[in-house]
Amino acid sequence: MTDEHRQTMSRPVLSSIEAQLFVANIKSSCDFYRGKLGFAVEFVYGDPPYYGQVFRDNARLNLKLVCEPVFAGDIRKREHLLSASIAVATAMEIKELFLSYQAAGVSFHQTLKREPWGAKTFVVSDPDENLILFAGPEAD
Repeated sequence: MTDEHRQTMSRPVLSSIEAQLFVANIKSSCDFYRGKLGFAVEFVYGDPPYYGQVFRDNARLNLKLVCEPVFAGDIRKREHLLSASIAVATAMEIKELFLSYQAAGVSFHQTLKREPWGAKTFVVSDPDENLILFAGPEAD
């Protein structure tokens, strides 16, 4: 392939990412993400349900039914193993999101804090102990 041909080829663009969360009950998980975090249910599949997807704006989370523990003991909490990271565009949005989740009684693994690399983050723990990080810039 010549340099000229390489320059005219378009490069594939990655347009989105969908995290896979392992859950014990699809309905309960959908209820949590809808009722506490403001997501909507895109679909639920199976009878009984074993797979589904929730979304909020451009963030999508896939929910996969797993009937046995996926992680040993408390390793997820102890090692802060994130299941997904979701970003917002402004410092005001991350603060507003945190306050709305706090008012909804969401369980936090980490409350809103400034990170050394200049972001503000917080981490939510869902009913299955999946850790979801929300991040935004420290200042606008």
